[in-house]
Amino acid sequence: MSEKKAYPLRINAEILEAVQRWSDDELRSLNAQIEYVLRDALRKNGRLKTDEKQDPEE
Repeated sequence: MSEKKAYPLRINAEILEAVQRWSDDELRSLNAQIEYVLRDALRKNGRLKTDEKQDPEE
C-alpha cells in the first residue's frame, strides 16, 4: 500500500459542497472522492505512471 501524506487543502465552500454530494452519491468518503478525481485527471493527462496500483474504491 502506498504511503499517505496529510495535506491541508483550502477550497471554495461551494466546490467542497458539490464534491461532498458527489462522494455521497458514489458511496465514497470526501477524501477518497478528492483522490479519485485527482488520480483520474492525472491519468487522463499522462502524468501518472501506468504501473501504479488502482484505487480499491474504483
